[in-house]
Amino acid sequence: MDKLIEQMLKKYSSQTFEDRKNSVKEVIQEIVLCGLSRAGFFDSAVFYGGTALRIFYGLDRFSEDLDFSLIQPNSNFDLTQYFPILEKEVRAFGLNFKMEEKEKSFDSNIRSAFLKGNTKEHLLLFYSNTDIQGKISANELIKIKFEVDISPPAYATFERKYRLLPYPYEVLLYDQSSLFAGKIHAVLCRGWKNRVKGRDLYDYVFYLSQNTPVNLKHLKQRLIQSKFILTGEEFSIKELKKALVSRLGEIDYEKAKADVEPFVKNNRSLALWDKEFFISITEQLT
Repeated sequence: MDKLIEQMLKKYSSQTFEDRKNSVKEVIQEIVLCGLSRAGFFDSAVFYGGTALRIFYGLDRFSEDLDFSLIQPNSNFDLTQYFPILEKEVRAFGLNFKMEEKEKSFDSNIRSAFLKGNTKEHLLLFYSNTDIQGKISANELIKIKFEVDISPPAYATFERKYRLLPYPYEVLLYDQSSLFAGKIHAVLCRGWKNRVKGRDLYDYVFYLSQNTPVNLKHLKQRLIQSKFILTGEEFSIKELKKALVSRLGEIDYEKAKADVEPFVKNNRSLALWDKEFFISITEQLT
């Protein structure tokens, strides 16, 4: 195994089989971020979402995807220009992954792609002593999903952060206040249908536990873009709390807990999850 990968793995749990699978994905995510940084991606784009919150702000749950937003809208943005660079970056560590653009079935402001590699091959590369007998199929794939918003809502605020492994690199990302705005937008607007996204609620609790203020101007632009509110409509913390209370009163919290449990190591706090709990903590929103 590459020495840098071995060094990176030390900070991740490897107690269970799922821990090891997630650790492989998390190391690959950081290699990809390093590669994007070295390729100049963050001159025009910014990192946000759950993985950004985990890597740079200490969220204690696994997050699968890499979410990015352009700094300025650009309908001609071509995500595929970075594919050869990223494939070369991961191959330099002895990893066998390919980039694949996701075909769009409808018009969208999101450009999507997957980095794909064989799970069994890379699990054995990272953890040579892993017993995988009967636990994994030969054709199972590790998939790291990329999404880039090419028409970002206005008023997000950014900061620069640094990582030292696998090599020192710099990332431009949403600050916590703007990340929180994006998460509240997801809580209010995501179409959960039959699968309640408990991960949204888990992150919502995390932001409140950190006393994170919401970037209200950016949130308003997100809600206008989603047609949740109208341009020119008054939108204050008071209106926001009212909208959240309404949404939080509709949730099936047992389904929400079932969604997030595979992604967290300590699920004791989930026992508190019900309508009264979430409505009560929403009063802390600033």
